[in-house]
Amino acid sequence: MSVIVNRRDLDFMLYETLGMQHLFESPRYGDYDRDSIDAMFDLAQTIAEDKFLSCASKADTEEPAFIDGAAVLIPEIKQAIDAYRDAGLSSTAYDSDIGGMQVPMMVDQALKGMFACANTALFNYIFLSQGVANMLNACGSQALKNEYLAKLVDGGWLGTMCLSETQAGSSLADIRTKAEPLADGSFKLTGTKMWISCGDHQITENIVHMVLAKIPGASSGVKGISLFLVPKNRLNEDGGIGVDNNIALAGLNHKMGQRGTVNCLLNFGEGGDSIGQLVGDENQGLANMFHMMNEARLSVGMAAVSCGLGGYLYSLDYARNRPQGRHMSARDPSSPMVMICEHADVKRMLMTQKAYVEGAQTLVFYCARLIDRQSLMTVGEQRQRVELLLDLLTPIAKSWPSEYCLEANKLAIQVLGGYGYTRDYPVERLYRDNRLNHIHEGTLGIQAIDLLGRKVRIHSGMALTLLREEMTSTFDEARQMPNLEGYVSQLEAALAQVESTVKAVDAADNPQLGLANATLFLHATGHVVIAWMWLMQGLAAQRGQAAGGAIDSAFYLGKLAAVAFFYRYELPKVKTDLLLVAGLDSTCYDLTAEQFIGV
Repeated sequence: MSVIVNRRDLDFMLYETLGMQHLFESPRYGDYDRDSIDAMFDLAQTIAEDKFLSCASKADTEEPAFIDGAAVLIPEIKQAIDAYRDAGLSSTAYDSDIGGMQVPMMVDQALKGMFACANTALFNYIFLSQGVANMLNACGSQALKNEYLAKLVDGGWLGTMCLSETQAGSSLADIRTKAEPLADGSFKLTGTKMWISCGDHQITENIVHMVLAKIPGASSGVKGISLFLVPKNRLNEDGGIGVDNNIALAGLNHKMGQRGTVNCLLNFGEGGDSIGQLVGDENQGLANMFHMMNEARLSVGMAAVSCGLGGYLYSLDYARNRPQGRHMSARDPSSPMVMICEHADVKRMLMTQKAYVEGAQTLVFYCARLIDRQSLMTVGEQRQRVELLLDLLTPIAKSWPSEYCLEANKLAIQVLGGYGYTRDYPVERLYRDNRLNHIHEGTLGIQAIDLLGRKVRIHSGMALTLLREEMTSTFDEARQMPNLEGYVSQLEAALAQVESTVKAVDAADNPQLGLANATLFLHATGHVVIAWMWLMQGLAAQRGQAAGGAIDSAFYLGKLAAVAFFYRYELPKVKTDLLLVAGLDSTCYDLTAEQFIGV
């Protein structure tokens, strides 16, 4: 049994639930079929298990060291990422016209999930670079693309995003890094960036930093932010590696998890000029960066799912093989012990993990399918509809897994009992690794405000209307299934409560109070969306059962049990949260700092 992927479930989600096979009928993805994708999955699983999983514990205990002004990593990290690149996996998600393999995004997310599950810390180097390359391709000049894109696509160079600063945190309007224009059209950057993942290493010979900064005289706030490509080493005229670009590693941050990922403080312009090139137009830096941020948010969602999946698979295997205790009806100490998976509370913890992880994983794949649908459309009304739906679901796909797959990791620890809290077993590391996904690429609170304050309102609420239309098609099919029909009315009522809550918040006289409980709205709306994902899986399981095949009977029954579990144990929680949001509850909003402990 693999502890990084459930291939049977992967096939079920991609093909039986979401119909990925239909993508292979299009000219864009016509070079692929199920056999070729399976071969790609086989290769990825082998490398992930042999190279990434094998060093996960060591990367956690022997984190990067600050030596002679550089971040020094264990050699296994470079070896693993080199193996990933040598297998050609660096180029999976890119279009063929820039040297990519042009696989469906659904496939790419499945591939990335294996590596994230095996070793999230190493996965970060990969997904950040992919975001940099795609952003450069979308926003950069042809000259910049000629210099940097090919190296990023094939994994020869890795990239980062440099947004935060010590005094600003998530408030990008307050960044102070400056970019002064030079006569040759380049810019000299000075300033400090904090919390930079993968900001210094020797894995590749160059690092491509995407840096937010302000040009002197620009508008205040986020409207005056521009985006710059600033390499660790400048390039020679022939494109080769040139002199150091004076980006100083000022220190390492030692986080509770994902310790194999360098996280650091970088000083630009220390000891000499740090030269960068403008990406896109001046003062459009934040808009350009969001090309990367939205992609990164989906990858963070998959990383959260993967950490949860790793804990679930490990604790499931442990529970099926760990004898302890006896049934209430067999208290004789001389009678055989039962495996702990026979105990009702352990079953509850395993089912909760399954419901959270497999529901969230389906959502990430569904969002990836939306991206694939976009790629098959020309600009027009249908493409705009898909974009709006993806915009609405992205903060949920990032945040719901980072909250509830973390809960799954907590339960995985508990399944192992005392052993789960020790470093002899990987579940405590997976929990610590997953805890960081809560803050990566926008905290839970920021995503919640984005969802309730903007995403449900854009185009006069069109995105929410589209969500209802998509869900209604699932409802119509589920009503024809006797075992699923009862769930439809429950989910329809929850969706209607989401819609009425949005109207209540829109009508609030005080917009700040209206958003005061946005995080509760995110949790509740996420539960509604995940319930929809489970209804889709239930439909696929019913179809699978009807098609026969005794070997899969237990698998399909397990899926249907998970549907029942989510609708009985989880979906009812939505009502209470949404009542607080719609009622504009001010309990937290009215608090003063002094009231927490006194003057």
